Amino acid sequence: MEHITLLLAIVVVTALVFDFTNGFHDTANAMATTISTGAMKPKTAVAMSAVLNLIGAFLSVEVAKTISGGIVNEDGIRTEVIFAALVGAILWNLLTWLLGLPSSSSHALFGGLIGAAVMSAGWSSINGGTVVTKVLLPAIAAPLVAGIAAMLATRLTYRINRNVTDPNQLKSTAKGYRAGQIASAGLVSLAHGTNDAQKTMGIITLALVTSGVLAPGSNPPMWVIVSAGVAIALGTYLGGWRIIRTMGKGLTDLQPPQGFAAQTSAATVILASSHLGFSLSTTQSCSGAVMGSGLGRKGGVVRWSTATRMFVAWGLTLPAAGLVGAGAEFLTKQGPWGIAVTAVILVGGSFAIWLASRRQPVDHTNVNDTDGDEPQGVVTTAMAAVQPPPIGVPASEPELISSIPAPASAPDDPARPPAKV
Repeated sequence: MEHITLLLAIVVVTALVFDFTNGFHDTANAMATTISTGAMKPKTAVAMSAVLNLIGAFLSVEVAKTISGGIVNEDGIRTEVIFAALVGAILWNLLTWLLGLPSSSSHALFGGLIGAAVMSAGWSSINGGTVVTKVLLPAIAAPLVAGIAAMLATRLTYRINRNVTDPNQLKSTAKGYRAGQIASAGLVSLAHGTNDAQKTMGIITLALVTSGVLAPGSNPPMWVIVSAGVAIALGTYLGGWRIIRTMGKGLTDLQPPQGFAAQTSAATVILASSHLGFSLSTTQSCSGAVMGSGLGRKGGVVRWSTATRMFVAWGLTLPAAGLVGAGAEFLTKQGPWGIAVTAVILVGGSFAIWLASRRQPVDHTNVNDTDGDEPQGVVTTAMAAVQPPPIGVPASEPELISSIPAPASAPDDPARPPAKV
């Protein structure tokens, strides 16, 4: 009994550590566009997001119920399985944070849980229907819906203001959009707390059920809700500056109207999904909205090289976290020494990733700096090369000269037509 109690305490603490990493990993979802457009100062933005994440954790438990009793069958699942799942999720979160990739903390958790459960009890322990309807389908639909909504909202915004030419009016409009960005960023933060904090609540509740502390199908106790909300809020305040830089500056160059459209679209999708119990990725929803707003502005481009790396990370998250979770579960099945080795791997791996991040630190002082050598990608370069010049601007200006050079030929080449005088 003492072993079970100690193990349960370790699982609860590890789950809160995951919740903490989820907070700083996903801060960019709410605040990247607000910071990149200058609507709020970085530290002020993450502080506001942390408070609203905490409030959002108390608004619903539908997603927590999906995690605790939907994805895996509670019967036959040992507490060690939950610990192994969290190991896979935490290590993947930290690795993608180091690389500045806005991958899904939610899918890292799901992947770790599925991999550990399969290693422990076989494929029969997974509720395939729930995984498909409430995890995989939302993973595909959420970024598409948020992206299309943000693109249409951006186009509508610019169309409404296309006749505004007075400098004072333009300045006033920009201030209005920045204020709108602050409000919409707060809405995203609230939605993030409502959706993502519940995932940790669900994991802790599942651990309590497998240990016999709670009956199957129970709602999260109040102490679980409070601790999960506080952990994700603290992580959010720490700020995942690397991912904020990628989402705010790496995907596209955002203006205040685009930031407002992106955040409002993402918040709507996330809140609707939380109400329905869909455990979608807030990261994918917000990233899709940012890309949609980039495509919605005339002349705006998306840096497809960065987007491609992000898509690859999305695709790898479930299987990679699942493999780590399965490996961790293989170790925990060996007994107390296996659990100890797994804990050492988790702590050592986390520390190694943190040391690697100190080589090129990113914080609130340089979060809006961009890497000058970031390639735009073939698609963006080609679009820029053929894009017509804006109306009223002479085509002879240096910045409008095509980036595709004409073929070189010798001056006395007979095949070359004489120049007109």
